[in-house]
Amino acid sequence: MNTPRSAVSSSPPLSGPLTPVNVPLSLPAHACGTILLMKQISDTQWVIAHAKSLGFDLCGVVCAEKFPELANTSQWLASGYAGEMNYLSDPRRADPQSVMRGVRSIIVCLLNYNTAQPLSTDLRAPRNDGEPRGWISRYSWGDDYHEVLRVRLNALVEALRERVREPFESRAYVDTGPVQERVLAKYAGLGWLGKNTLLLNETLGSFFFLGVILTTLDLEPSVAANELPPPDLCGNCRQCLDACPTQAFVEPYVLDARKCISYLTIELRGSIPEELRGPMGTQVFGCDICQDVCPWNRHAPMTSFQEFQPRTFPESKESQAADSSSGREETFLLPRLEWLASLTEADFRGLFLGSPIKRTKWRGLVRNACIALGNSGLRASAAAHAGSIRLLERLQSSPDQMIAESALWALSRIQR
Repeated sequence: MNTPRSAVSSSPPLSGPLTPVNVPLSLPAHACGTILLMKQISDTQWVIAHAKSLGFDLCGVVCAEKFPELANTSQWLASGYAGEMNYLSDPRRADPQSVMRGVRSIIVCLLNYNTAQPLSTDLRAPRNDGEPRGWISRYSWGDDYHEVLRVRLNALVEALRERVREPFESRAYVDTGPVQERVLAKYAGLGWLGKNTLLLNETLGSFFFLGVILTTLDLEPSVAANELPPPDLCGNCRQCLDACPTQAFVEPYVLDARKCISYLTIELRGSIPEELRGPMGTQVFGCDICQDVCPWNRHAPMTSFQEFQPRTFPESKESQAADSSSGREETFLLPRLEWLASLTEADFRGLFLGSPIKRTKWRGLVRNACIALGNSGLRASAAAHAGSIRLLERLQSSPDQMIAESALWALSRIQR
């Protein structure tokens, strides 16, 4: 282990026989080292147990070191696979020591968001109403996970301050800092890095969020120095690689984000490359395909968090006025594409407040909905055909060139 160990803490833990006042002054140096190690282990065990009491499914501790996977980042970036995600070029991502001064340990927390709803791969046919519908990635159906995790991470830090008493610095991140959470989670013992580049856990699959706490405390790692992190259990399976409709995986464990549907629908700010539009299907925000086909997700447990259940909204007053008998509500689970494409910027700000979907911004979501309409297979005989055509004709006259061009492409696909 490269991180140096500190001397016996000047402040005792809250309880137990290992407080300094119980240590004889004549105790041999090696015995003091044993006491320090036992205290570190005790603190780590407490952190893991308290994280679970706050709702996290798993928790682990890892030293703030350079791990082998972090060294691969520069080559991946040089290949251009990051696309427009310039924040991934932050050099601090290659070394946790550079993220926060004096950092010694990193606490990694995992929270399951898997909901008892159908998979995207099981929902190729439209609903009974015959209206074209899109797919929003499962992680975005409910409240913004950044806030759900951040509240619990901060609560864990405050509880740790009460326990440890000695001054320490900490910093919590939920996809917001220059750290590679999945690599840290692997070495904290929470899973292995799968062929689809996601963290996989033998029990929980991959439908979970990760949050980290960087701290100057010297905590014992949850994977001992003489142990290895969880083994790679992907074996010969290629289901995630073969199922990707845009062929975004260069090879197992290597993703070209520029072809990834999640990147195209969320991170890309300009027009979607035409050769990738058809393979995108009706995805409008993110993509779950490589997770939906993963065998480790077949029997993954469901979350008990209501925050991650699909949001629903009453029908707009305009729609009610046009058809008083419809009585429908809008939802983030298989949302109507016509509804998404017709949203105004004001609608978007209001509906997606406190939702991770706001990251794609209004113009990005309308662009995505247009592309999905073009891929919907909507026939002229369908009841929704005329309304979708009128909407796309209006959008092709949008002053936003990206929206106008996307609507024109969609019209060319369904005006048959």
